[in-house]
Amino acid sequence: MSKAVNNMSMGVVEPQERMKHLSHCGNFIDVDKTQPVTRYYRSGTEMLRMANVYLREGNHENAFILYLRYMTLFIEKIRQHPDYGNVKAEVRDINKRIKDEIMPTTEKLRAKLLAHYQREYEQFLANKEAERVKELEREREQERQRQRELASRQAVGSSVIPSLIPANLHVLIDDGTQPSAPDLDLLDQVVYPNDFPTGANRTNLPGSGLLLPTGDASSDKTSNSKPSFDRNQKPSYNRTDSLLAGSLRIVHVPADTMEVFLQLAKANTSNNIETCGVLAGHLAQNQLYITHIITPQQQGTPDSCNTMHEEQIFDVQDQMQLITLGWIHTHPSQTAFLSSVDLHTHCSYQMMMPEALAIVCAPKYNTTGFFILTPHYGLDYIAQCRQSGFHPHPNDPPLFMEAQHIQKDAHTKIKVIDLRR
Repeated sequence: MSKAVNNMSMGVVEPQERMKHLSHCGNFIDVDKTQPVTRYYRSGTEMLRMANVYLREGNHENAFILYLRYMTLFIEKIRQHPDYGNVKAEVRDINKRIKDEIMPTTEKLRAKLLAHYQREYEQFLANKEAERVKELEREREQERQRQRELASRQAVGSSVIPSLIPANLHVLIDDGTQPSAPDLDLLDQVVYPNDFPTGANRTNLPGSGLLLPTGDASSDKTSNSKPSFDRNQKPSYNRTDSLLAGSLRIVHVPADTMEVFLQLAKANTSNNIETCGVLAGHLAQNQLYITHIITPQQQGTPDSCNTMHEEQIFDVQDQMQLITLGWIHTHPSQTAFLSSVDLHTHCSYQMMMPEALAIVCAPKYNTTGFFILTPHYGLDYIAQCRQSGFHPHPNDPPLFMEAQHIQKDAHTKIKVIDLRR
């Protein structure tokens, strides 16, 4: 991993390093050969939808990352999939789109971002130089103040000492007697070399990375305090941009989602049959909003549910410009958790969309779970598991967890598209 990636939290301001890190994020995508190749083409479609939203909203960094990721997937990585040769029509259309639209847009974004980073860097250097000049002036003023105070103490001392020493007393330094104790107030005025650091010791700038420190601005110092560099003068980066920072974007869930879905599943639930649906929505201001439940044609059992005719789901999403944000299903007679089959089902969702939710409704126990595979263990473990059907998995470390990036929204209502009818 690059030095810039390792030091994201520390920060560096050089424009080329920042662009290098953006490119690294854009190239960070892999193809799982066990997943249907069509899912990658669906993921690519949704990737472009999000990139276009970011572009319209002026979030050029995230737009650049997604456009670059799209090109990385379909120019390079998708060729590794064993079923690549079966999607010639899609490949032809995508290659034309990349050449005519995406590549020119990405290059324009690259130039715009580099120019923006260069302006920020030049402003940073100018602020740094201005701060250096201010610090030098503060040092000079502190030295002048020290000299004035020292001169004042010497003047007071020279007027007092003669009246304190008897005229007939002559003391020699080398006569074996002890000199008097030093004046502690005078010691406080001594200036040591490290009290006023300059150059590299003064700024203490970190060496590499992208995100820049955003600590509080330094307040005005008194004459005895050490000067400090105002870190707010560094070029800043919006850390909420999760594609760059690596965090999960907030997913807004209408508060009535579970109640509405349980009503859709009521007939199946009474017969102890699972029901499933796809959660879809849109992106706005770097947050994800679930707006629809798409209930596909399906076959359910007491502990599983399989969708059919997925192309119908894709058609609806294309018509309404909806992004897949996860799935929802019932456990008619069990508690809310992810079974081994559920883990594998959700893996394909989360690989395409890191924020994808698995909502499990357990009406018998009146509970609901909002789950994701653990990002640093469970997702990779399940992706590499080649077993099918119900099979045991280790419980430690945990393979899934309660989602922490959701926000229930009481002011919006979920919409339903029921394809079973």
